[in-house]
Amino acid sequence: MARVLLGVSGGIAAYKALELARLATLGGHGVRVLMTPGATHFVGAASFEGIVGAPVLSSEFERDPLRGAFPGDPRPEHDPIGHLELAANCDAYLVAPATANTLSKLAAGAADSMLTTSFLACAAPRLVAPAMNDRMYADAATQASVATLRERGVTVIEPDEGALASRGEQGRGRLPDPARLLAEVESVLPIGERPWDGLRVLVTAGGTREPLDPVRFIGNRSSGRMGIALAAAAARRGAEVTLIAANVSLPEPAGVRRVDVETAAELAAATRAEFAGSHVLLMAAAPADFRAVEVAAGKIKRSGTLDLRLEPTEDILAAVAADHGAGQTIVGFAAEHGEGGAERAREKLVRKGADLIVLNDVADPTIGFESAENAVTLIDRSSESRVARASKDVIADSILDRVAQLRSQTGSQAEA
Repeated sequence: MARVLLGVSGGIAAYKALELARLATLGGHGVRVLMTPGATHFVGAASFEGIVGAPVLSSEFERDPLRGAFPGDPRPEHDPIGHLELAANCDAYLVAPATANTLSKLAAGAADSMLTTSFLACAAPRLVAPAMNDRMYADAATQASVATLRERGVTVIEPDEGALASRGEQGRGRLPDPARLLAEVESVLPIGERPWDGLRVLVTAGGTREPLDPVRFIGNRSSGRMGIALAAAAARRGAEVTLIAANVSLPEPAGVRRVDVETAAELAAATRAEFAGSHVLLMAAAPADFRAVEVAAGKIKRSGTLDLRLEPTEDILAAVAADHGAGQTIVGFAAEHGEGGAERAREKLVRKGADLIVLNDVADPTIGFESAENAVTLIDRSSESRVARASKDVIADSILDRVAQLRSQTGSQAEA
């Protein structure tokens, strides 16, 4: 697997770096850890050493017993310069947590610790995961550091929003979960040729909201989980993935470009704009079929009955399919209830001009909407196959397997 260099700076979120090191090691990666002196006030070097099976370094003047090698690698016969050798040998370097102080130093090119000197010397992909109080993160100085690092090609993993270390405080500044951090690292690793390299995939996810007034809207129960799973699966296969997310609270997968929309009209516009340059469209979003003819300027008062006049929204799938060209594959989704669902889904396949319809029977309330599991039927022009109940990640891979088969049958080729 890969050689991952983990830099830990002095913030209370340093405890999460222990779990990150554990997950990366369990995933087969060789991990070396560098700590700033401040980080040792929050977590001990011995804890990291026990997890990764290698010494932790904090000073550029400290001798490395492994001579720059990663776990599982042979130790060099010579004794190299530590901060240069570790940086030269790693496949990716992540600083997590990256405090405001450390971000400032990295942006300025300071070299006052093993962490910062190695960062300067590293030619492999570099990532930083800021973690601090929300006011510190929002400050212009910190934002300038983040912007500078981005301009230099450093991947910045945005912090999460939620409860912070200071009692009672909420805001953006939390270090993301270790699993997400590892996924971000793995997304930049050189992993060789993958089956969907050069393929551009467009995924829509979530459910649209059609406003009735400034407060209320017409919506549906789609959480976007299926679309997120499809985007992640396509990215794992090497595709360049764009996710159009309609009111999705879930984070996008690592390496996936995200476009947020709210209404069916916004979803339609974004889909048309992105589809022209895509090879595969996975239309997993659930757009509203109707919207209000008139949207009230103020909040509708609660008094007596309320009559709503609705008009149909644009049929996005049909509109996009009507303009698709050679080498493009379109996958639609059909939420049906009870008997006759397969027949209705097949009719939808033909009427809308899709290449594949994924039928989701919503009669079972334990799967589908808002659930981590699903069971679907894949329907194309010449076949129909059932995918038994499984996690949406497994379902996503089954759908993409069928897409690959269809593209192989039609001779569709990816354009690099």
